[in-house]
Amino acid sequence: MIGRLSTVVLDCPDPRALAEFYSAVLGLPITRVDGDWIDIGEPGGTAVSFQHAPDHVPPRWPDPAYPQQIHLDVVVGDIEEAEPKVLALGAAKIGEAPYFRVYTDPAGHPFCLVWGQPGEDGRPEEPPATADR
Repeated sequence: MIGRLSTVVLDCPDPRALAEFYSAVLGLPITRVDGDWIDIGEPGGTAVSFQHAPDHVPPRWPDPAYPQQIHLDVVVGDIEEAEPKVLALGAAKIGEAPYFRVYTDPAGHPFCLVWGQPGEDGRPEEPPATADR
């Protein structure tokens, strides 16, 4: 091993607003505020960081002229329950598939709500089969 992942950094025009959005979505506390940089996460764990980027141009997935550079998958037990919560926090829904839905955060970064609990390989399990899916 050469090193360990310390943080995933998202550039954005308003680090405080985006940190508060992901803090609410992921249930992680804000652990560091340092000028134009804010971290959320569990002490000693990998952080999600938000860096002020005044010229940030949000991706417009799936538009190749404004491609995404990264996206986050957030595993949830019930997408139907989770979706209104992320929308109320400022997310926008932009797509869906049988096992996940795609949103943008308030700064325009895409992220997915993925149905299921993480499997042994770290990937989400398939959602439960229901009549309305």
